[in-house]
Amino acid sequence: MPANQHISPVRNDGSLGPHEDLERAPDGVPHDVVGLSALFSVLFAAVVLGMWLSGPTGRIAAVAICLVGVPMLVSSLRQRSDRERDPEHPSR
Repeated sequence: MPANQHISPVRNDGSLGPHEDLERAPDGVPHDVVGLSALFSVLFAAVVLGMWLSGPTGRIAAVAICLVGVPMLVSSLRQRSDRERDPEHPSR
């Protein structure tokens, strides 16, 4: 074995520190919630842009949807995140 080769204890649980856990999500947020928030954000922006470009009535509707839709999207994804968060492997 070469002298400069570094071997990492990837699955040796005895070598892990007291606050290290290989099974948890690093940020504590379920990864599907991160993906869904990205997807819904892009789709929501596309809908709002289409409404904004449709004319003056569409602009009013786009502002109204932003005032209602953004808090609804954030609260529903927060609830899903709380529901699906792993209690056995919490974030730091």
